[in-house]
Amino acid sequence: MNPTEIRLDRNRTRLRVTWENGATASYAAALLRDRARDATSVRIAVDDWAVPAASDLTITKVEPVGNYGIRLAFSDGHDRAIFPWAYLAEIAASGSNTSADAMTS
Repeated sequence: MNPTEIRLDRNRTRLRVTWENGATASYAAALLRDRARDATSVRIAVDDWAVPAASDLTITKVEPVGNYGIRLAFSDGHDRAIFPWAYLAEIAASGSNTSADAMTS
């Protein structure tokens, strides 16, 4: 599934995605930072050094990555977080984290 619209809120603390089926999902910046799967973030999590993202974390940049996802940069300096569309949909559908709104149509 691909998005039809991607927007940051005014404070840059939430990313809202509208999917081609009309469903929408809203992701907190801190949730996305915690869910980053780049090599450094995965290594930190595996080594049990992970520290939850600050609640006032913001998204400083959103860049397309080919036709399959986006790269996000955060106010803490992290700029290697690539989120394929399928992974963003998986985060929203999981419903296990209250920082992400359930996908709704």
